[in-house]
Amino acid sequence: MNLKQLEAFVRVAETKNFSTAAKQLYLTQPTVSAHIASLERELGTCLLVRSTKGVALSESGKELYAYAEQMLELEQKIRERFGLTGKQSGSVLRIAASTIPSQYLLPDIMVKFRKEYPGEQLKLFETDSGGVVEMILSHKADIGFTGTVLEKGNCTYIPFYQDELVILTPATERFKARKDADVSSWIPEEPVILREEGSGTRKEALRLLSQMGIDITELNVAALMENQETIKRSVGSGMGVCILSRLAAREEIDSGKLLAFPLGETGGKRNINMVFDAGYPSLPAADKFIKTVKQMYLQK
Repeated sequence: MNLKQLEAFVRVAETKNFSTAAKQLYLTQPTVSAHIASLERELGTCLLVRSTKGVALSESGKELYAYAEQMLELEQKIRERFGLTGKQSGSVLRIAASTIPSQYLLPDIMVKFRKEYPGEQLKLFETDSGGVVEMILSHKADIGFTGTVLEKGNCTYIPFYQDELVILTPATERFKARKDADVSSWIPEEPVILREEGSGTRKEALRLLSQMGIDITELNVAALMENQETIKRSVGSGMGVCILSRLAAREEIDSGKLLAFPLGETGGKRNINMVFDAGYPSLPAADKFIKTVKQMYLQK
């Protein structure tokens, strides 16, 4: 077994076509077929199921693909680390981030990073906190940013920014009259719009409500939504109240379009974290990016 065989196998698995894989690898189709056949003989199993509709992974093939993809990524990291890629520019740093850090913190961080390291390239993936952690553990991202901590695998979290979650309501007289009232006395009566499953904001919001003595199983959940702009507009239209980051609603709060209520006496404080797999080799670019974040937020 060698990396050329694994590369051919991965490319066929991803394109589902021997001819396309051969073109992408600058090989002949018989050579790609020979690589796959050699792998199947050595492992004593069928890896690809051929049919008139194309090529699909067998159960053994699915298992091998997970390992082979990681091996090829590690080979690429080694080449990048020791300057064997033949590229003048730096490597591509893959960043996975949940909504709040992606939209409100990372733009400034990436600008500073590019000024200091103009040869580096960045690729940003926006997903929920659960998706960020999965991308880190599957090594599809080199560094992640989340609004909560999920204890999975060998993830290391570095908190670098303190965010505040607030209850957002329509700017009506009914809610203005509740300015001095304990939110725990009225929020169970209101329809609530929650973020989707996997969202760090949702996880932290439910945790904070529980700490305030609110039975979250009795919340009047009006809707589950992913998009924060949709959530804010729905709140402004009177559909219900929600819990979002103050960062995400700063413009609406300052303009008076929405009202913001603190979560409990201490406020809805939560950390925004950098996350990475401490047990997996890191790119020099990842170390530089972490250094940039620390300089901006942890050395003030």
